[in-house]
Amino acid sequence: MEDFHNGNEVSHNTASVSMKCIENVVGGDDYSANLVNKWTAGIVERCLTQLVKQGKPYKYIVTCAVMQKTGAGLHTANSCYWDTAMDGSTTVRWENRTMYCVVSVFAVAVA
Repeated sequence: MEDFHNGNEVSHNTASVSMKCIENVVGGDDYSANLVNKWTAGIVERCLTQLVKQGKPYKYIVTCAVMQKTGAGLHTANSCYWDTAMDGSTTVRWENRTMYCVVSVFAVAVA
């Protein structure tokens, strides 16, 4: 796999990893308040593990939110002050019939 040296390539790579991790952890399960802590911890740990295994020169930050589909709104935002040529971030939204999952990954280049 090629080295990622710009924000767009970082974003594409981390989005792919994030979606796979969500699918592997949550899969086809229905929302359960009792499982949310397990799911969010599993998703962020799996994402970090998969990203680190790639051996890229980045430090990663991963966040995850799981929300039951009830018709309520969820708004998120983030802002970063960094080198846009080297660092990158992405946020993916996954959903099934009972819940939403939002994962953000920030990749900060190690000099």
